[in-house]
Amino acid sequence: MIALIKTLQVILALGILILVHEFGHFFFAKLFRIRVDKFFLFFDAGGFKLLSTKTGWFARLFPKATQWETEYGIGWLPLGGYCKIAGMIDESMDTEHLKTEPQPWEFRTKPAWQRLLVMAGGVLFNFIFAVMTYSTILGIWGEAYIKNDGNGIYVNELAYEMGFRNGDRILAFDDYIPEDFSMLQADLVRENTHRVTVLRQGDTLNIYIDQNMIGEVLQNPGMFSLAHPFIVSSVAENSLNKEADLQSGDRIIAIDSMRTEFVQDAWKILGEKKGGQVLATITRQADTLTRTMQVDTSGMLGVYLQSPEVQTREYTFLSAIPAGFTKTFSTIGGYLKDLKLVFTPKTEAYKSVGSFIAIGQIFPSAWDWHAFLSIIALLSIMLAVMNLLPIPALDGGHIVFTLYEMITGRKPDDRFLMVTQMIGMILILGLMFLAIGNDILRFF
Repeated sequence: MIALIKTLQVILALGILILVHEFGHFFFAKLFRIRVDKFFLFFDAGGFKLLSTKTGWFARLFPKATQWETEYGIGWLPLGGYCKIAGMIDESMDTEHLKTEPQPWEFRTKPAWQRLLVMAGGVLFNFIFAVMTYSTILGIWGEAYIKNDGNGIYVNELAYEMGFRNGDRILAFDDYIPEDFSMLQADLVRENTHRVTVLRQGDTLNIYIDQNMIGEVLQNPGMFSLAHPFIVSSVAENSLNKEADLQSGDRIIAIDSMRTEFVQDAWKILGEKKGGQVLATITRQADTLTRTMQVDTSGMLGVYLQSPEVQTREYTFLSAIPAGFTKTFSTIGGYLKDLKLVFTPKTEAYKSVGSFIAIGQIFPSAWDWHAFLSIIALLSIMLAVMNLLPIPALDGGHIVFTLYEMITGRKPDDRFLMVTQMIGMILILGLMFLAIGNDILRFF
């Protein structure tokens, strides 16, 4: 069931994003009276279509649709979609139009500035969609995060090897002061950090980052979790320790004489005492107490802990719109830094590139509108930025050629465009094989 829910979310998200992107091209093409031959969600490879307004059951039910200028449909291969614009050399590599005289309704006869807007339309609409989605999220739920200031880290083996210790408070990455605790590991990499300033037991010290370890940082999520003090908030009604005389604010500092400064320190100890009992050392205001406590079969004491302080920014309908713009552009900046790492071989960030399998893993196992909208806004930005890369066959490649024409006054010839389009398709296929290969390796 979990796999089904994730699969449905991936298909729905990709379907929405593809439609938004292709509609951007479609919108400007129609605006400038350029004929659009086909508008398809997913690819109809081999000519097989799940739905078409020109053929099949839809055409029989709605015969007038066969007379529409544009064929609308759904293909069977969910690797993208396309908007086939008349008179344009695109990924279909259809060159039949080159054998005829240019027509006024073709892409190739339009001024360069109009062709530029047609090419940039998909990316523009993806950015607009991200702004609208983030504005909606902020207007409904606001923005919640745990402040980095005042909170300590609990480290994994890699972070310990790099010099971090449990309880350290990260003050700065070089000159950058992080605000959101959940972004610490990403900020460490994105800021190309060489020196981390931390507060450790009242002393300020510097940890110097070995740049050769950045690849490991990228492949090792969870370097910094929140160092959560073992402070009791309340006792569960069905807890084995309901009568253990625990009060809100009690702090468990040791279990069986083993120090538990943070709740993570207690997990291994309690895991070894499942179904048994332990002696807990507790501080209550100025007093130090001991309590014999029962451990259930899952290695839990049955107590609720005090939650970390969560900061929430709330927005009105109007204030959410500029906040949505700010969120979108900050996300674009972060993703551009991520791409820079991918194209820097020594970081080995290319190993983190994933395909639809990786995308599916980031969706929650149960339906959550907040999570779904947040993910789809991020994916919209990723799709837009990737399409802006100056690679032939991507929108960015077409935009570069059009800008060249606008600057020099010379239009690249059709043969050159065909060759570069083929090169671009090979590069894109190579990237797809890399992404799918990474997913397979991670699976095994």
